[in-house]
Amino acid sequence: MFRMNQFTMKSALLAAVASVMAPAVQAETTADKIARAMTAAPTNISEQATFRDLDGTLLQEGTNGWVCFPGVPLIPDDTHPMCNDAVWMAWMDAVSTGGDFSTDVVGVSYMLAGDAMVNNDNPMATDQNDGGMWIEEGPHLMLLFPSKEMVANLSNDPYAGGPYIMWGDTPLWHVMAPIEAQDPMN
Repeated sequence: MFRMNQFTMKSALLAAVASVMAPAVQAETTADKIARAMTAAPTNISEQATFRDLDGTLLQEGTNGWVCFPGVPLIPDDTHPMCNDAVWMAWMDAVSTGGDFSTDVVGVSYMLAGDAMVNNDNPMATDQNDGGMWIEEGPHLMLLFPSKEMVANLSNDPYAGGPYIMWGDTPLWHVMAPIEAQDPMN
């Protein structure tokens, strides 16, 4: 009987080790997505925000007009959360549908958990060896303005210090306002 218990214990131990070492393939829960999305903005914004999944599916209705996502909806499977005001939601809709965008007021988007590696000049670039200026921005705000003349004094260089214009020569231009300093990529 002692041998059987020892065998059973060894089998159970091997099964436990195998289950820990096996890749965990679990779908992310709604609560997980909301928790990640909440990290995009200060809690006085995210606690009352509406939460949507990357495909637009409503995860939780909010009351303050802000919309938070567990990733950037324009980038499939992205996990860099963002919270947008109504102006940014209109911009995102225009980008995703190929429509026109204009605004009479400043728009704000929070990405306090950082962003993916992107080309600062070309929103369609996918090859980091294309000679463009690439940046993986840390915590930042993104701002939309009614006219480019309002921000004409800003640099297009993300490493110059302070806010800068991203995608400046495209209709998708906007201002990036970093919260932390960035070092140029080598």
